Amino acid sequence: MKPVVGVVVSNKMQKSVVVAVDHLFHHKLYNRYIRRTSKFMAHDENNDCNIGDRVKLDPSRPLSKRKRWVVAEILKKAMMYVPPAAEKPLGDSKSK
Repeated sequence: MKPVVGVVVSNKMQKSVVVAVDHLFHHKLYNRYIRRTSKFMAHDENNDCNIGDRVKLDPSRPLSKRKRWVVAEILKKAMMYVPPAAEKPLGDSKSK
């Protein structure tokens, strides 16, 4: 098998992630391109992946019942939203 590229959709497990891989194929009857998504469980040794990261997966020996892939590299990190820290609470707007 060849390496695949996908997006991390779950990282709730220890040292494991779920990666969604899209592929397009041409439907002969409808004469349209159809997108299908496959979800693979992959081994993430250092727990580096977050949801939304674009990763490259390499095939490996079976690591568990459903894990047959290893995260080779993180191609693009996802933008994480961090709310700005409020310096003053909203209720203390009056000054004496």
